[in-house]
Amino acid sequence: MVYLDYAATTPVDREVLNTFNKVCLEYPGNSNSLHKLGVEAKELEDYATGKIKELLQLDNHEVIYTSGASEANNHVIKGICSKYKTRGKHIITTFLEHSSVLSTINYLTNQGFVVDYVKLLDDGRVDLEHLKRLIGNDTILVSICAVDSELGIVQPISLISQIVREYPKCFFHVDCTQALGKIPLDFHLMDFATASAHKIYGLKGIGLLIKKKNIMFDNLIHGGKSSTIYRSGTPPLALIVSLMKSLDLIIPYIHEHEVYLRMLNQKIVSKLKEYDGVYFNSTSASFPSTINISLPLIKPETFIHAMDEYDIYISTKSACSAANTMSDSVYAVTKDRERAMHSIRISLSFKTTKEEVDEFLEAFDACYQALNFKR
Repeated sequence: MVYLDYAATTPVDREVLNTFNKVCLEYPGNSNSLHKLGVEAKELEDYATGKIKELLQLDNHEVIYTSGASEANNHVIKGICSKYKTRGKHIITTFLEHSSVLSTINYLTNQGFVVDYVKLLDDGRVDLEHLKRLIGNDTILVSICAVDSELGIVQPISLISQIVREYPKCFFHVDCTQALGKIPLDFHLMDFATASAHKIYGLKGIGLLIKKKNIMFDNLIHGGKSSTIYRSGTPPLALIVSLMKSLDLIIPYIHEHEVYLRMLNQKIVSKLKEYDGVYFNSTSASFPSTINISLPLIKPETFIHAMDEYDIYISTKSACSAANTMSDSVYAVTKDRERAMHSIRISLSFKTTKEEVDEFLEAFDACYQALNFKR
């Protein structure tokens, strides 16, 4: 099997799974209980949270554990808009955002909020001059991902943050789901950041919502005592500790992994450029783990199923996108509907081997030739 759909989800690292199992078996108590088992669980929870803050350099932030990035994105956007709606009802975002961001913002438009989509440059990065024209005193939220899930475009978060900082009543939310563990992140530039463990070789069911300590916002989930006042529910101790382990295994090696990924990326791209019918949607601003192409003469679902026959797994759009629709992200960058309807995403990992790349390229050629011949 050659798995090249890491942007959708990553396989669980064995050390992470072992950590999860160990905590499940050895720490049965609820960390909010007052008895000895509860105290032991609370001590481990606090240790894990402290380690996460250390790894991510969160010296002025609060960590809120969620079920994943989708919940975290919903919580930030709805929580801010509910708490601060008297300040204004203007939101700024992009068409590159995950559906959990765009769908939530679309839901809020039915409640009187107004959304503007900032323009993108040819390489997919935010047009900063357009952002400056859009933002105003009634803007309460700017939500822009650090790296998008379909083209892997890395946004200039530092420069965007500088613009937002000129409006003290506006909050800056960054969806870091595709960026965490891939690029260095300075969370001091963000009011809110969100991410999910299953994108960094962790378990599904645990996510991060990072916020600056001095910011208040409304709850999404109400209930009893938990690890924070902002999200009720029994703290999922084993998942929290496993998330800490995932970060500990990946954060120190970001630069090393990027060098390796660039090598794999160049090998694939140079080979795919030999095909006349392959169009590249990824840009110079894309992180090397994501290669997005279009095959306008071949249905993407047909090509993906053909690759399945070789036990090779790639994807079309984001795994959370609706089927048989065009990629809004690809269209936003290319302005080409045909390419947006035929996009294919190849997403790599530092765990991808050179041999797997060779196997992928061989299968790609076989499928490409066979499907073109059938036409």
